[in-house]
Amino acid sequence: MRRTTHHKLLRLSIPFALLAALVCLSGCFREMPSEKPPIHLNPDMDKQPKYKAQSESAFFADRSAMRQPVPGTVPADQIDEDPAFFTGIDQQGDTVAHSPLPVTMLSLERGRERFNIYCSPCHGRVGDGQGIMVSRGYVPPPSLHDDRIRVLSDGHIFDVITNGIRNMPAYRHQIPPEDRWAIVNYLHALQRSQHATMEDIPVERRGAIK
Repeated sequence: MRRTTHHKLLRLSIPFALLAALVCLSGCFREMPSEKPPIHLNPDMDKQPKYKAQSESAFFADRSAMRQPVPGTVPADQIDEDPAFFTGIDQQGDTVAHSPLPVTMLSLERGRERFNIYCSPCHGRVGDGQGIMVSRGYVPPPSLHDDRIRVLSDGHIFDVITNGIRNMPAYRHQIPPEDRWAIVNYLHALQRSQHATMEDIPVERRGAIK
């Protein structure tokens, strides 16, 4: 009885021993160089049919995999019907003198919000060039109330916001064109607030000024 049980256990252990030997051998073979491509048991969509640039396609009549845009297609985020609005430069190549965005309380509020987010870290909330980045060792920007900056055209300021200048980075990707013009409008209001005279104050409120 004991011998029979022993033989059964022996017969059952042989397949497991062979399986363990195969596993060990496979681990050794993985480190051996081979000219054959590796076996990819789980492709996970690593290999799938697709077209590459300049490749040929038998599906389209012109045999080209690269398709032309549908006639009349325009970029979803920028319809350049008015180049000056999107560049700040007119047809003569000069920067536009005045912002094409009407000055309203809505645009000024939007400009103030965007200015405080993107501009004030360096320029300060009042535009004096003493933002929090300066206290952290950043090179101080010029005050936006300097006479040379106050006479800049609106198109020039828009272009600086768009493309950057010197240490200032470009904000074309962070700030859409309409918001850039809103910032320009708000900047003029900010400049005027710092250079206001008694004539800028309504007559009925001048008596409250000390």
